[in-house]
Amino acid sequence: MLQFLDQLPFSILIVFALFMLLAPFHPMPHVVEKIIMLKNGQLNRPLDIFDLFFHLAPLLLLGLKWWLSSGRS
Repeated sequence: MLQFLDQLPFSILIVFALFMLLAPFHPMPHVVEKIIMLKNGQLNRPLDIFDLFFHLAPLLLLGLKWWLSSGRS
């Protein structure tokens, strides 16, 4: 897993994370919609929980790559 992250450039991860955070562009990004559902206590269905993690996964990978690369310097 760490070798996979080492091989991915930051630029690709940043673009992918931004795209997944903003998709779909109309009417409202899924991440925003799911966070509102979470705040209101309506995030109950497994599909909604999976969708939130699916859209946040690239951001989590980007954060992990940044954390690991900053620790190695």
